[in-house]
Amino acid sequence: MMNTDLKQSSRAAPGASSVTGRLSIPQMLALMGPAFVAGAWRFGPGALTSAVQAGSQYGYMLLWVILISAVLMFVFNDMAVRLGLASGDSVISVTKRTLGRPVGVLAGLGVFSITLMFAVGNAVGSGLALSLLFGGSVVGWTLASTVAVALLIAMRNTYKAMERLLVALIGLMSIGFFASAILSDPNWVDAAKGLIPRVPAEAGVLLIALIGTNFSINSAFYTGYAIHERNLRKEQYRAITLMDTLPGNIATAIMAMLIIVVASAVLNATGTVATTFPQLASVLEPLAGRMGAILFGMGFFAAAFSSMAANASAGGTLLADALGWDSSLSSWRVKFLVYAIMIWGAGVTVFSKGSPIELIIVAQALTVLVAPFLGIILFVLTQRRDVMGELRNGPLQTILAIIGLIAIFSISFQLLLKLFG
Repeated sequence: MMNTDLKQSSRAAPGASSVTGRLSIPQMLALMGPAFVAGAWRFGPGALTSAVQAGSQYGYMLLWVILISAVLMFVFNDMAVRLGLASGDSVISVTKRTLGRPVGVLAGLGVFSITLMFAVGNAVGSGLALSLLFGGSVVGWTLASTVAVALLIAMRNTYKAMERLLVALIGLMSIGFFASAILSDPNWVDAAKGLIPRVPAEAGVLLIALIGTNFSINSAFYTGYAIHERNLRKEQYRAITLMDTLPGNIATAIMAMLIIVVASAVLNATGTVATTFPQLASVLEPLAGRMGAILFGMGFFAAAFSSMAANASAGGTLLADALGWDSSLSSWRVKFLVYAIMIWGAGVTVFSKGSPIELIIVAQALTVLVAPFLGIILFVLTQRRDVMGELRNGPLQTILAIIGLIAIFSISFQLLLKLFG
């Protein structure tokens, strides 16, 4: 099923000395990847836009939402990692084998539908970011970004190349957003107070979108796939947690918090409510200078472009897996599905007459509707000893997973009430 060259390179890489229980520093660093790929998918224009609006409208008040979402995200990410290690297979394949083919197919279709929603925001976001940096048409830059990702997907060892690129882009995001936060001169004491839970009135769909984009169970599904793609093994679990799962989740959470901090600092300094990235950049430039706006735009582009690549790849691989096809990114069928997602995103961007930012927010909020189903699958599978063996959920993991499921069901119910109530 998997690409032969990729399998061989994976076996020769990080786990070569894992049987001794000790890994060298290069081998430890080589384990980085799956959680960062999932984080790149999760931390796209939707997460950025909801963070901008949260900071601009409510100051530092919603920072605690990111913190709690990050903890729950780690729990489900960790479950997917353990499932991939214990089964030696992808999440969808294990689902079909254990819970029945219809459940696995529905899960694959569910993730695919989510990626279609994300594709619009990613395409628009990439175009907006490049237009912000260099000027020109948003649509033109959107098409250019789509072509660039298409060339990446066309490469022979697609997953390996994409993983390295996305880790680098997350590094670029970190530099851009951290520098922007420093230049905007926020009140760090007030920001720390934002970690104390408070629910502002009238947060509505924005609060749902903020949780849904930072606690994204569909990205956990793709983490399980990436573990399978890398051919990692059970005995590497602790090292994977230390070098990949923890830092991958911490990095995206910190960046979301930095966005809120920047938007809050701009609000406090100028009294301006910026609900979009161009608006925020325009008021950030007088406050932090042209370099501040450039750094912020770099981070925005890195987030949108990396999410575009990871999102399309996830949708194509997981749907192919659900249909019983070869789920390797090197498979022509997977590439076909990936290109279909990208064409959809670019097409909606070109022909839609609606506001791009509104499309991003609505698309991200709607993903919450599929998440409960995916969360239940992950929870049920990781509770089964016949599937997980010694990597089965422990008491604390079970409790936190149940809290996560309650949270995702709750916001899904609230979203349904807002949409149809």
